[in-house]
Amino acid sequence: MSRATVEENAARVIRISREYDAPRALVWKALTDPAHVGVWWGPTGFTTTTKSIDVRPGGSWVYTMHAPDGRQYPNVMTFREVVPPERLVYRHGTSEQENPDQDFNAVVTLEDLGGGRTRVTLTSTFATDAARAQVVRDHGALEGGMQHLDKLAEYLRGPRTA
Repeated sequence: MSRATVEENAARVIRISREYDAPRALVWKALTDPAHVGVWWGPTGFTTTTKSIDVRPGGSWVYTMHAPDGRQYPNVMTFREVVPPERLVYRHGTSEQENPDQDFNAVVTLEDLGGGRTRVTLTSTFATDAARAQVVRDHGALEGGMQHLDKLAEYLRGPRTA
């Protein structure tokens, strides 16, 4: 299993990927099943509380990430496309109301590498170069994204995903 990597790319885009020693169906379940995703989601030290989750086009996942310092981060993913077990496309924001200046679009792809291995790639596209720079600077989005995928690896190794 590899460590997550950040692809240095266009200014509006963050792309992070990691390979897992787990079949794609299991990784999909860990990413989309309410019994699993809220357990491991977020960077190191963060916990997640789910208010509601409905993984289908037009559905949403409404949750709060709790930082180790006690700060609360409300999040809403509004799913645009759901193609099991290959692809999720969603708008990511802090409210169920869209905010084009602060929200970003995300695509999660799950590539079957054969032999029970899967590559997950998270691609986030921001409205402007400045919006991307702000989440990297103020929220540590690059390291946080890598930690996020590392936590998924730990979870997939555990007995809870069977």
